[in-house]
Amino acid sequence: MFIDLINAKKIYGKGESEVRALDGASLQLDEGGVYVILGPSGSGKSTLLNMLGGLDSLDEGELSIGGVKLSGEKNKLVEYRRSDVGFVFQFYNLIPDLTVKENIQVVADIAESPLDIDEVMEAVDIMKYQDHFPSELSGGQQQRVSIARAIIKNPKLLLCDELTGALDSKSAKQVLKFIERVNQTFHTTIIIITHNEAIAHMADRIIRIKDGQVSSNVENTEKVAAAELEL
Repeated sequence: MFIDLINAKKIYGKGESEVRALDGASLQLDEGGVYVILGPSGSGKSTLLNMLGGLDSLDEGELSIGGVKLSGEKNKLVEYRRSDVGFVFQFYNLIPDLTVKENIQVVADIAESPLDIDEVMEAVDIMKYQDHFPSELSGGQQQRVSIARAIIKNPKLLLCDELTGALDSKSAKQVLKFIERVNQTFHTTIIIITHNEAIAHMADRIIRIKDGQVSSNVENTEKVAAAELEL
């Protein structure tokens, strides 16, 4: 089992202001798949992403990823974030004064076992933009750079938080095609957190979150290629 989350609880506030962002959530996922997590606003999706990404720690429960126990092990979180997990967010957070290649290179320089930068740029089709600055790129192109930057360090897990939310449908489909290619090329385990039900069709498993709990985790027996999604 690659991801093993058991009875996870995360509580913010106290008394009348208490919010149970995770309230006994459990989730088990195998390595190498593409997984989509769906849920309404306030369901606990972002909190779950923070836990899986090592950005925060559980109040109760257990979490291990790739055999590494993260719950109750705050000293391991920094190393985990540095080496084992990559993030792609809705907003690209590129460094404006660096070229495309330089934006990716700064992450490769601090990684223990980075992938080949040319191979990564080829995988997301940005080689021709390598000397461009972010301001010279479209939103979809910038998002592909952010994907390349996230995977250059060869993470075990790639977390994508509403990565198509700021894109038109055509650009969104292109970005999802490259996410699919990353999974196929580098065998990276990918979790996409979204409110867009259409994206779930490309997943190996579809997970639904409600009221801080995993309400369902089912295999997608009618998986659709990203290129065929109707967004």
